[in-house]
Amino acid sequence: MKGKAFLGELIGTFLLVLFGTGSVAVAVLYGEYTGIFQIAILWGTAVTLGIYATRHLCDAHFNPAVTFAMAATGRLNKGMILPYLAGQFVGAFVASLTVYGTFASKLVAFEAENNIIRGTIESRLSAKMFGEYYYLGVGEQTVSMPLAMFAEGMGTFILVLMIFILTERCNKGKPDGNMVPLFIGLTLASCIALFGPLTQAGFNPARDFAPRMVALIFGWGSAVWTDNCGGFFWVYMLAPIIGGLLAGLLFTKVIQKSMEKVEEA
Repeated sequence: MKGKAFLGELIGTFLLVLFGTGSVAVAVLYGEYTGIFQIAILWGTAVTLGIYATRHLCDAHFNPAVTFAMAATGRLNKGMILPYLAGQFVGAFVASLTVYGTFASKLVAFEAENNIIRGTIESRLSAKMFGEYYYLGVGEQTVSMPLAMFAEGMGTFILVLMIFILTERCNKGKPDGNMVPLFIGLTLASCIALFGPLTQAGFNPARDFAPRMVALIFGWGSAVWTDNCGGFFWVYMLAPIIGGLLAGLLFTKVIQKSMEKVEEA
């Protein structure tokens, strides 16, 4: 059981991060996309494909924020948390290695053309194809840490809340089971389109942390961190977890009970 869950989360998160961060890499290195909506749709497609590919192996979380929310509300046995998290982080790490290997030569050329030296603040312009940044420190528009935390927390809140709404049996208005992955993907795409300009829209600690580690390994050094005051942790690790937990709490304590009352009536 744990082995299947680990494998499913690994495969699904691999697909999510491969296509998702791969699309960001293409945008950064080749300038192929004209707007955030295109990248958002690719992320949404990636999570949809991942769910279809692995939901017979696991519950297809691909995100620690989802896993903690499901465990906190009794949807996931707490003994399964570790296999889920391990699969997510390993899958994200392997996908990030794949993205780096695929675009390594173009990345070197991009850095040379733009006079970017890895490890400097300026190298965040290329590091953002791995981890997210609400603060680049190189002249581009930035946002405050509280606003960034709100954006990451709210985006994750909406995503996790919709996952509950779309999958719980008490919601008689939910789509057919075979369509649920598509609507989850569209929810993610919508959240990215809304909050992406503020934080690059992570909503997923595994998706953020593992790619940063790959960037750290390949020479970005301190540039992998968003700032010098813990923004990486507060914005991209803690805020999504809190947002997911609040969504699970709202659904189980308020929305689910209201839906069950309607059903009884």
